[in-house]
Amino acid sequence: MKSAIIVFPGSNRDRDMVMALRQASGSDPAMIWHKETEIPDVDLIVVPGGFSYGDYLRAGAMGALSPAMRTVKERSDKGVPVLGVCNGFQILTEAGMLPGALMRNSGLKFVCKTVHLKVETSQSLFTSGYSDGQVISVPVAHNDGNYFADPDTLDRLEDRGQVAFRYVAADGKPGNNPNGSQRDIAGIYNETKTVLGLMPHPENAIEALHGGTDGRGLFDGLVKALH
Repeated sequence: MKSAIIVFPGSNRDRDMVMALRQASGSDPAMIWHKETEIPDVDLIVVPGGFSYGDYLRAGAMGALSPAMRTVKERSDKGVPVLGVCNGFQILTEAGMLPGALMRNSGLKFVCKTVHLKVETSQSLFTSGYSDGQVISVPVAHNDGNYFADPDTLDRLEDRGQVAFRYVAADGKPGNNPNGSQRDIAGIYNETKTVLGLMPHPENAIEALHGGTDGRGLFDGLVKALH
């Protein structure tokens, strides 16, 4: 699987994403500076976590205007899968590639801890390495992770199976929402499930020595699906 990572000023999880993709695919992703407009032919594009431009203005708003994002949108429209994590999720919403917006955490404080997520469906490129309803443990680290959308949009996401991950308690029951996100949403797809945005960091859950390996399923599943 060939992949590319878009690097913004302030990105701080891009190298973690390199390690996750290298471990799963056996090859290093291309690193694309945000001002570049050329992206090689790849099977997957990643918009990584971090604090692009210091998260000034709305989180991800400036990153969404970077030249590279125009190419990302063009490739996405042609069916190339795109993964956005944390700040990358924020950028994808600001770029109009995913509905809704990410607001300040309800507690108005930065949140950094491990959370439990329910895999809503395994029927996607991104979640084929998991089973329906599986509960996984993945870290979060964000200040603006409170997912917001109007009620009609939320209903559409639910009805069309576009909710990818939901914050839950360890036993899989509702609870343990770290940021006030509506309907406990931690990640969503676009309508074709070729774009995924999620706030937690699966790339930081691939080594047992770092606290867990539940993030591996996402990357291993992608490699298998896109090989």
